Amino acid sequence: MEKKKHTIIVPHDFTEVGEYALEHALVIAKIMENDITLVHIVKEEDEVERATEKCKEVAERTFKKHYHEPKVIVRVGSIFTAIGEVALEVNANLVIMGTHGVKGMQKLTGSWALKVIVSSPVPVVIVQAPPEHKKFEKIVFPVNFKQENKEKHHWVNYLSKYYKAKFYIIKQEVKDKTFRQRVQSNLTFAKKYFQNKEIDFEIYTAPGKNKFSTETVNYAVEIGADLILIMTTRDITLADYALGANEQQIIANKAKLPVMCVNPRSDLRKSYGFAAMSG
Repeated sequence: MEKKKHTIIVPHDFTEVGEYALEHALVIAKIMENDITLVHIVKEEDEVERATEKCKEVAERTFKKHYHEPKVIVRVGSIFTAIGEVALEVNANLVIMGTHGVKGMQKLTGSWALKVIVSSPVPVVIVQAPPEHKKFEKIVFPVNFKQENKEKHHWVNYLSKYYKAKFYIIKQEVKDKTFRQRVQSNLTFAKKYFQNKEIDFEIYTAPGKNKFSTETVNYAVEIGADLILIMTTRDITLADYALGANEQQIIANKAKLPVMCVNPRSDLRKSYGFAAMSG
């Protein structure tokens, strides 16, 4: 019996960044041999028919241009929860979503995108521009003092399997002795993981003169990175949304680099009994 394909979810709001997300999905789906599912969320039932027609137009246009026809799902609900629900239903292994950055009144600004991300059971790749390359060759991997689980490392292995990418670990520079020990502990674990999996990597220590999120993006730009891989904050609060969590500063980065966001999962944390890194 043939194994069911995973699918990549692309939330599409019929904007330019929705098209960017679809373009990224087409590139990744080809390498990972995934299907693609366009998802559009509406507030009222009477909006479903028209939205479905527009999604089908996008799918047909995509097939004519790329010979890959995405599936279409239109759902009534909240964008903050419905995308995660659909991801579970359709055996998704990734969500690729466009954002309009920090500023603007559009649906998926930086802080709103973060709300969608933290409700997703699978990693979310945030994009702000069309793909510049056909594969991920340089991936930035931030290491700080926070305690998280092994799932970020699982995706290191996954990306390495398909892309043979090199990972660039950026280590946070902190003055506090306790935090510095935690950073070092997380770095040691990461090094062992990369070495055991025979994954190419190098380590860079952030200067510590600016926010770690800013220094992470600056480093990614400096080395010409294709992707930044981060963990989201566990139990993110309303204050984080209002004031701007570190993740928001990275996902809405001015360089418009793609960012893969992995959520901490309590089930894996219990089974691994592990304290790993956060982005």
